[in-house]
Amino acid sequence: MGKTRVLKLFCKAQWISYWGWWNIVEIRDPIHGTLELADADVAVVDSAAYQRLRAIKQLGFSEFSFPGATHNRYLHSIGVYHLAGRAFESVFKGFGFKSEAKRRSLKQCLRLAALLHDIGHGPLSHASEEVMPPMQSLKIKAYENLRTDIPLADRSIDKTRKADHEDYTIKFVTDSSLTPILEKACEGFTSQHVACLVDKSLKVPDDFFKDQGLDLRPLLSQLVSSEMDCDRMDYLERDAYFCGTNYGKVELSWLMSNLTYHVVKDKAYLALNRRALYSFDDFLLARHHMHLMVYFHHKAIIFEELMTNYLTSPDCDFRLPSDIEEYIGCTDYALYQHMSKSKNEWAERITKRQPFRMVFELHATGPTNRLEKMQQVLEENKIRVISASSSARLSKYHSTSMEEREFPIYVVDQYDSLAEPYPIEMTTEIFQKYEEIRRIERIYVDPAMVEKARELIIKNKL
Repeated sequence: MGKTRVLKLFCKAQWISYWGWWNIVEIRDPIHGTLELADADVAVVDSAAYQRLRAIKQLGFSEFSFPGATHNRYLHSIGVYHLAGRAFESVFKGFGFKSEAKRRSLKQCLRLAALLHDIGHGPLSHASEEVMPPMQSLKIKAYENLRTDIPLADRSIDKTRKADHEDYTIKFVTDSSLTPILEKACEGFTSQHVACLVDKSLKVPDDFFKDQGLDLRPLLSQLVSSEMDCDRMDYLERDAYFCGTNYGKVELSWLMSNLTYHVVKDKAYLALNRRALYSFDDFLLARHHMHLMVYFHHKAIIFEELMTNYLTSPDCDFRLPSDIEEYIGCTDYALYQHMSKSKNEWAERITKRQPFRMVFELHATGPTNRLEKMQQVLEENKIRVISASSSARLSKYHSTSMEEREFPIYVVDQYDSLAEPYPIEMTTEIFQKYEEIRRIERIYVDPAMVEKARELIIKNKL
């Protein structure tokens, strides 16, 4: 077959084709179709650190609510990588870079940041962050060089706090066995620049993100993490598909094709053409409804509560290591295997699928003390209770947060030269209509006590 020879490998229900003469790897994705990885990026994906994401489910315990939701962060992150490339081309379609090499380098840096944005995620769910070590023990050298021109998030400057998955991500990118592999995929930049797009609080070591005096770092960072980032664009569609719901489906192609930029004081920020504003409204609502109807499903929530109870139990000896290479072995399966050997009640309830059952659920936007009264009555009658509160807000741009002040998203009108660009939260009424924080309050009890608990709730008119 000569130069047209194709080697196909079947891996996790995804066809991967290696075209030797194009140096391109193709991955068949059920969401975006055929995705292409540059040859240099394949080594990053093939690394032990990245392959670990195959064993980290995207939605943790949600598979107990939606059996199809067994997809992993491995393919999600490749999807974000793909969308980041598309977003870059859309945003900069009319932009004149000083050179083709500069354009290629910036695009590659963005795609690598998108690819690695989740690489530090812990097993099963955010509950595993309960057993992460102190942030200081990770010895993240990148945190020694922080920005002073923006109000920094506490996670970067508070050295006494517990580490989170974002800390592990920065450690993987800047100081691990992945780093030298990543450096080979960098074209005119370093792993530190990739980290700067993942974490906005890191100081850029040079002027790499500037082109002809224009700072593109804010815009590129927003494509990795913001109210309209490639991460959300992928996981909404992907999670809806695998959960079998319609909540997360949005006009992705239309939204993507209308991405652009707006310059303020020599800094470029993410912007959206006004004609796609209603699609952005739909995008926000889709995410909001996915939280309320999928991510906050009562079955997933109780398993997360059981996990938290186990990880905070005095007899729990499961800990996530500060050694980044040892962390590679910390997967969903490793945690399940550990729990299967535990005699702790909460661990056994998880592994044997014997959770507490919900006896009460309240959807509210304002404060209420019904759960406290209910819990008090049930406990007075010797019924063990697990209470859970899940809250969601349409957008973090509701308030004057650091994110809104320092990294605004603008709306521009390509057909009206007199129209003044405005921050996106000022151009749509949806922020005002969904101003309240929506809460779902729940009470769970031991399955053997469900009937008694319900009788007490009715009897006491709770």
